[in-house]
Amino acid sequence: MEWVKKGLIYCADKDSEWRYQWAILPTPILINNKIKVFIGFCDKDNVSRIGYVDVNPDNPSEIIEISMNPVLDIGQNGCFDDNGVVPISILNENGEIRLYYIGFQKGVKVPYYMFCGLAISKDNGKTFKRYSKSPILDRINDEVYARCGVNVIKDNGIYRMWYIGSNKEGWTMSAGKLKPLYMMKTTESDDGIHWHNDSADCMEYQSSDEHGFGRPYVWKDNNIYKMYFCIRTYSRGYYIAYAESNDGYKWERKQSGIDLSKSGWDSENMSYPFIFRYKEKTYMFYNGNGCGKTGFGYAELAQ
Repeated sequence: MEWVKKGLIYCADKDSEWRYQWAILPTPILINNKIKVFIGFCDKDNVSRIGYVDVNPDNPSEIIEISMNPVLDIGQNGCFDDNGVVPISILNENGEIRLYYIGFQKGVKVPYYMFCGLAISKDNGKTFKRYSKSPILDRINDEVYARCGVNVIKDNGIYRMWYIGSNKEGWTMSAGKLKPLYMMKTTESDDGIHWHNDSADCMEYQSSDEHGFGRPYVWKDNNIYKMYFCIRTYSRGYYIAYAESNDGYKWERKQSGIDLSKSGWDSENMSYPFIFRYKEKTYMFYNGNGCGKTGFGYAELAQ
């Protein structure tokens, strides 16, 4: 696959108190002939809330509307999402929109914790209500710091999830700073809400430079599972990678067809890809430098 970059779409620039900076984890869905891209926006303190940017499906560079208020605010004090929420995966289930999101909570002896929650909209994404105050993907076994970065698909009547989970060490020290150690995991569910507590590792580091993965996006094509995802490295931060699998458990990395620009908003690193198909076109929405600090843009699959 070869991707043609189309450029930056949007980055918050002191637009409001809650949409002050950044535009993290673009998560699109088609609603009323518009691509509604759910986004995490940060305030001055880097606490994120979820809003949206509506774009033209024929030309995603054209912005139609930007949310004036969050569709999902931070959680109640003491809950897993009281220090920020960002979107991560989305499904349209019988007219209801299920938005899987990451909740952030500050740590004391470690920097933070991240777990996956679920919010549901019954008004085409204008507002969302939490399914519960607790995460739907809570800590288990060695995954005590993070179970997040999820991608959910429906596969032969079963919900399958690929997600990012912390390993038993959890953190590593690099250049005087704690950095997370994330593994790629997979699990299943009968309803997309209650997930099996047994999970399987499905990807390994391939060099000593790698220390984590980020946001998988998986789809099935002619019985082959295909995945765009991020690899986190010590040397260059995140970059976008691609892999294929016969069963969704064992993955073989291949060429991604997309790389850094020579200059500009995505010249240092790239992260958080989301593949979106509209008519004959296939788009990749993604973040550039700083994992959303310079906003989000898109590329189009070459014909």
